[in-house]
Amino acid sequence: MSDLRRVTTGAPWEETFGYSRAVELPNGLVLVSGCTSIVDGQIAGGDPYEQTVNAFEVAFRALGELGLGREDVVRTRMYLTHARDVDEVGRAHKELFDAVRPATSMIIVSGFVDPSLVVEVEVEAFRPGAEHGASA
Repeated sequence: MSDLRRVTTGAPWEETFGYSRAVELPNGLVLVSGCTSIVDGQIAGGDPYEQTVNAFEVAFRALGELGLGREDVVRTRMYLTHARDVDEVGRAHKELFDAVRPATSMIIVSGFVDPSLVVEVEVEAFRPGAEHGASA
């Protein structure tokens, strides 16, 4: 699978657990791993809205490494630890993606590796003009 492009950020869990922040497939699909609001080893933002914005910013930086932006996002997933945070997480998502309108899911989970985290996001993007694996 040498046609894959991978983005790593140097986050400690990438090396410890053996994953990339983002992977671009030859067909133009880009998968971004779960992102939280941990920046430089610290949680950036305490409330659900701030954590959501910061987590998506981590994903946007990974997309930027591949020359893509939020306008290329086709799917998002938001994992929350509390149903009470749905409105704040949804507000952040609307502000970031209202013009893009990706497919999305919001899922309640029991927790994350750091109990101070209340949201984690995943992003899928698509590179326009990429081959779609169809043969001529």
